[in-house]
Amino acid sequence: MIHVEKPSDEKLEKLDVKSWPVWEKEISEFPWEYDETETCYILEGDVVVTPDKGTPVRFGKGDLVVFSTGLKCTWKINSPVRKHYKFG
Repeated sequence: MIHVEKPSDEKLEKLDVKSWPVWEKEISEFPWEYDETETCYILEGDVVVTPDKGTPVRFGKGDLVVFSTGLKCTWKINSPVRKHYKFG
């Protein structure tokens, strides 16, 4: 499952998103599997993640995205991405 929302500033502060590490990736496409839940906040980029046997989900700057444990998918980065992320 992929959950996307536009979080409030209050929610971002409560989650302490700014303390999370930052991940960056150039335009690319690659398979990925989540062995634990990941929550991320997109700082830059345009991404489409397609779950195996699922519907593509598009997200970008300003989105808070949660990927559930066990998700198998393909990431397609259409413009370079920067995100804060947290596992667990």
